[in-house]
Parts: sequence; C-alpha cells; structure tokens
Amino acid sequence: SMKNLPNETIAAPTPREPSDEEMLQVIADFLAMGYADNIVAMFRQEPRYWDWTGRLLTDERYAVRLGVLVLFEQLVVLCPEKLPLAIPSLAAQLDNPVDWVRGEAVSVLGLIASDSALDLVRSRLDDRSPQVREIAHDILGLPFHG
Repeated sequence: SMKNLPNETIAAPTPREPSDEEMLQVIADFLAMGYADNIVAMFRQEPRYWDWTGRLLTDERYAVRLGVLVLFEQLVVLCPEKLPLAIPSLAAQLDNPVDWVRGEAVSVLGLIASDSALDLVRSRLDDRSPQVREIAHDILGLPFHG
C-alpha cells in the first residue's frame, strides 16, 4: 500500500545568513565599485552597519575609503538623526597607529559635525601626523601652519 511511503515534500534549505565579516566585505566591495547609493539604503535599514564605519576606513583600497565619505555626504542629508550611531566606531580609529586611518576618521567626523563629533576632531589638532593635524584644522576653520 501507499501509506508507508515517506512524505515527498522536502523543505528547501534556508539560505544561511551571511556573517558580519562577509557583510562588511560586501559593503566594502560595493563602495570600491562606486555603488554608495546601494549602501545608503542598507545603512538606513540596518542600524548595526553604522558600527562598522570605522573598520571600513581601515580598508587598504582608497576607493573604499572615498566611498565612505560619499556615503556619509548622502547620509548627512537623508538621515541626520542616525549619524551619532557612527561616532563610537570612528572615535575608536583615532588611536589607530596608521596615519591615514586617523585622517579618514577625522574627515568623516567632520561631515557628521555634531558637537561630540567636532570635540573628537578637536582632539586631533595635535596629532603626530601633519596631514591629520591639517584635516582637523580645516574642519574647525582654524589656520594651519604645518
């Protein structure tokens, strides 16, 4: 008889959620390709991505770091109320031993431009790197003398 046959409906495997590391790589790759618009939508939907801002600025690829600045130029306009979510991750990079990482973090903090962000920019006026000092002076509208 038929009643002993196993049930033929086999559930399709549910796709595995990508890990944070994989998502971070996807975001970095999209930024590298110039797809900042796609990332704007993702940041607006998923608050935890804001925590990754600082790490994105450690990417060796200049196009990724430039993409973060383009991204934040848009986020400043579209969802200013969410900008504080990025500040802790940017603050963490102000102690990065790599000069350009600190400089990029200061630049993004300058775009955010809240009181707390600008306090962090001010903390880099005496950075050991002249480039970082210059970025901080420019953001704060202060004359820079090398």
